[in-house]
Amino acid sequence: MKLLLVEDDPSMQITLQRTLGRRRIDVRVCGDGAEAVAQWRAIEPDVVALDLSLPNLDGLQVLAQARAEGLRTPVLLLTARGTVGDRIVGLNAGADDYLPKPFDLDELEARIRALRRRSHGVAGPDAGLNPQEIGGLRFEPDNGAIYNRAELLELTPRELALLKALMMKPGHAVTKERLFELVFPGETEVQYEAIEVVVYRLRKKLAGTGAMLMTMRGLGYLLRPEA
Repeated sequence: MKLLLVEDDPSMQITLQRTLGRRRIDVRVCGDGAEAVAQWRAIEPDVVALDLSLPNLDGLQVLAQARAEGLRTPVLLLTARGTVGDRIVGLNAGADDYLPKPFDLDELEARIRALRRRSHGVAGPDAGLNPQEIGGLRFEPDNGAIYNRAELLELTPRELALLKALMMKPGHAVTKERLFELVFPGETEVQYEAIEVVVYRLRKKLAGTGAMLMTMRGLGYLLRPEA
């Protein structure tokens, strides 16, 4: 499987090349938006992982140019822009999925493989499963979004990473250590207590959703429906 990674951060390039390479994904790297479409045509990848913030030509411009030239490769947007509006603009521009930064590497791999399967018409192991629901919250695995009933829940990338981690373990406590790894991956200068700030902000946004974020002393945090 061949992946074109359009990302200008050298440390991110190296990390993803090494990690995904060990998982049998051939990662080709491009760090410049102006060169991305030419490499896209030359490499003919199975999937393109495209950062929105690029030098010379941003990710949306790269995507628009590629689609205008008839390149139909599935595109996964990688973005630190956490607003709903940014995501909608990207999807409307022709992206197939998006993943907000910071992201979990396992989730990145799963989304890349899902896009490839979808483009080749192959059903994945999760085909037919219902999205996870807790209270009024609904997690849609296909696009990684979380809804409060019919409304998209507007969250920062860190809040989204935290809530998804909890929703994947319904009724079970997730340790602070594990949540810290998922919400602040590779960020060695961030204080451990920072996870509590994200929890506090997320709790406020969960008001009225029918879901409760509970602190389990000595165990971590748990998400469950309101009684």
